[in-house]
Amino acid sequence: MTDPHAIQPSALDQFPDRDPEETAEWQASLDAVTQAAGPHRAAYLMRRTLERAEGNGIALPKLLETDYVNTIPTAAEPAAPGDEPMEARITAWNRWNAAAMVTRGAKHGVGGHIATFASAAWLYETGFNHFFQGKESQDSPGSGDQLYIQGHASPGIYARAFLDGRLTEAHLDNFRQESGGNGLPSYPHPRRLPWLWEFPTVSMGLGPLSAIYQARFNRYLTNRGIKDVGGSHVWAFLGDGEMDEPESTAALALAAREELDNLTFVINCNLQRLDGPVRANFKIVQELEAQFRGAGWNVIKTLWGTAWDELFRLDTTGALVRRLRQVPDAQVQTYQTRDAAYIRQDFFGGDPALVEMAKLLSDDKILECFHLSRGGHEARKVYAAYKAAVEHKGAPTVILAQTVKGHTLGEGFASKNANHQMKKLSVDEFKAMRDRLELPISDSQFVDGVVPYGHPGADAPEVRYLQERRAALGGPAPARRTHPLAPLPAPAEKTFASFDKGSGTQNIATTMAFVRLVKDLVRDKETGKRWVPIVPDEARTFGMESLFPSLGIYSPKGQTYEPVDRDQLMYYKEAKNGQILNEGITEAGSMADFIAASTAYSTHGEAMIPFYIFYSMFGWQRTADQMWQLGDQLGRGFLVGATAGRTTLTGEGLQHADGHSPVIAATNPAALSYDPAFAYEIAVIVKDGLRRMYGEAAPGEDQNVFYYLTVYNEPMPQPAKPAGPGVDEAIIKGLYRFNTAESAGIAPVANAARIQLLGSGTAIHWTLKAQKLLAEEWGVAADVWSATSWTELRRDALDADAALLRGEERVPYVRQALQGAEGPVLAVSDYMRQVPDQIAQWVEQDYSSLGADGFGLSDTRDAARRHFGVDAESIVVAALAQLARRGEVKATAVKEAREKYGL
Repeated sequence: MTDPHAIQPSALDQFPDRDPEETAEWQASLDAVTQAAGPHRAAYLMRRTLERAEGNGIALPKLLETDYVNTIPTAAEPAAPGDEPMEARITAWNRWNAAAMVTRGAKHGVGGHIATFASAAWLYETGFNHFFQGKESQDSPGSGDQLYIQGHASPGIYARAFLDGRLTEAHLDNFRQESGGNGLPSYPHPRRLPWLWEFPTVSMGLGPLSAIYQARFNRYLTNRGIKDVGGSHVWAFLGDGEMDEPESTAALALAAREELDNLTFVINCNLQRLDGPVRANFKIVQELEAQFRGAGWNVIKTLWGTAWDELFRLDTTGALVRRLRQVPDAQVQTYQTRDAAYIRQDFFGGDPALVEMAKLLSDDKILECFHLSRGGHEARKVYAAYKAAVEHKGAPTVILAQTVKGHTLGEGFASKNANHQMKKLSVDEFKAMRDRLELPISDSQFVDGVVPYGHPGADAPEVRYLQERRAALGGPAPARRTHPLAPLPAPAEKTFASFDKGSGTQNIATTMAFVRLVKDLVRDKETGKRWVPIVPDEARTFGMESLFPSLGIYSPKGQTYEPVDRDQLMYYKEAKNGQILNEGITEAGSMADFIAASTAYSTHGEAMIPFYIFYSMFGWQRTADQMWQLGDQLGRGFLVGATAGRTTLTGEGLQHADGHSPVIAATNPAALSYDPAFAYEIAVIVKDGLRRMYGEAAPGEDQNVFYYLTVYNEPMPQPAKPAGPGVDEAIIKGLYRFNTAESAGIAPVANAARIQLLGSGTAIHWTLKAQKLLAEEWGVAADVWSATSWTELRRDALDADAALLRGEERVPYVRQALQGAEGPVLAVSDYMRQVPDQIAQWVEQDYSSLGADGFGLSDTRDAARRHFGVDAESIVVAALAQLARRGEVKATAVKEAREKYGL
């Protein structure tokens, strides 16, 4: 059996020790201290030695955890500027109005959250008064700081906006009641309140992820010479429970690797999540400290208030610090609700040194420490942490601030497991809160049991102070601005027109067509620099490697090595001013990039044109939540789902075969979803997207949209764009007739049965083959239509239905386009049938569809299409079946066709 006290082999044993005697002396000294003064003293001396080594610049691995005490000692705290009593009164008004707003709304059943802001009030107030820069900031004009507000704290932000005059009582009374047009959204939703909120944060985990990539994108803008935003700072306010979301910590290493010292996380460690303790049997603060330190962040712990200073002075043996390290989080919560006798027994009673310490403490002192004194509730502590964070260089900072959830709301709220679900206080509880906060609100103001809002008056000292502080920091915050930007000039027409003539006999996949278009667009002298190509480590898959040497891959360190392919034309070039964001294998990180770039027109007053190209299967399926965040944040740009379709990406199998991304995209109101079949369609759609989002939008058009294009990796001949007026407009609307049997030169005999074949994306090629088979082998005339967007056709039809309810006569475009088209309609796509079925109810002709429903599978394209019943022969059989039901071909034709094609 191995002796646990035996000296174990060390990694250092493999290196020569130039002075073994000296090494042995140091080890012996440590052994002697341990034996004479105990292991705790030895550990203390080792920590002190490591601190001295770090101070002397000696490179040593850092400890992942420190003691459960404040990082910044009280004696080292800088004097906080400003008027702290005044700021306390402002915070008291905000606490009151946040609770009143939610309670008044409770009678309508709309809910809301009270306890979160109550715990975090000083974390916000200190920032608003001394740190958060507004849009007119001298350090970052037009940009200011970017604030990611914890969503459940939004009532407190509304309360502050009410105090400074940006909101009225009527606004507060419409909290969570938006349908009338004058309400306040439940959480930070820019699309719902676009002058206040900048960043949606309540899909938990997306806030911290987005904040990291926003800070990174700020550096990208500066390094590329677009705009110097070096004075901007990104602040992300998070909950300790929120850190369980994988997205919350997904990019910590990126932030440290790129030394994003323009970023600060403030994690409100009230030790509670929605249903109870975050780490009931453990310590979430210590866990987070280790996680962030391990990732390379600067960590500041702000745990205890000044009441604890006396206890720490009495801790001459280290027993108090050891006990704080031992007590699990759930027990800390229990102390919050128990009397002094219980705390004396449970916390102090197990160690003789602590028993003696407790004899020196009054009950009031013990209750002050364990019930009230948390670092996150004291302005001086918070100010010291924020100042240290913004002054730290070379790494991002996380502040772990300990608070009490429900602080100041009374015994019924503070630290109770159910406080997240508690939506109101009683009148008596409000009166007790009033007295606790020392607010001048009389009993007579509670009319009929309704809690009054509190406001000291527009000219009150509190309001003047608040407004003066914000003016000094560059204006109100949070605040979103839509800068009056001039429309971007349209790229040269020849860039798009070059696709009109087709590819002749050359086979080109639509993925490659899109990349070729982008290559031309990024060369444009006026707008080329504003393109932001984003790819998650698949650039070579999509044929984008030719952009590497010309645009460069963004890296804040440039290229510190000689690339292995330096002698090749398309070598891997990294540059500090590189334009491409090649993010590695992270769709979530790439989407966060896209969101930051797509909203730069508002955040920084700089219109950027992001396009993010990805495996279509791993876009909407994996990151659809971020697409909703993008829509909420009013982002603009192009999402490109490459290697699209259920049957087009051969060999990759079930989990790689996209048969449904247009279905998910259709659920997002901000997404304009297109499934182009040909290169010229891509050019038309991108051209229109640039006009609508960045140029001269037509009256009634919402510029705050983004485009989703599916493109394919199947090389096919690209035809020329059909001649005639209105083709471009029809492509954008979603449907146009590509050819007829007659124009294709394959018309059968006169009076032949006729059918309309609608195809989208790569499916149109099988449709064209089916058109030929129907004419040559079955005497049926088929017209082929390109359905560039089933979703846009449906949305137009829904708008027509809504207009009809208003008494307006409008015919859906899909019905107009197909008006007079002879025969039934058969729609085909490489997606599940519900994609083309979106338009079924508005098609007057008999309607049927084919699609690739079910899981994908590995096989050749032809075999996969036969399996799903969408190949040309399957289309022929389905078309004959439709015509047979109408009596337009003989019934036996269907059976004959099945047998002929082996179906």
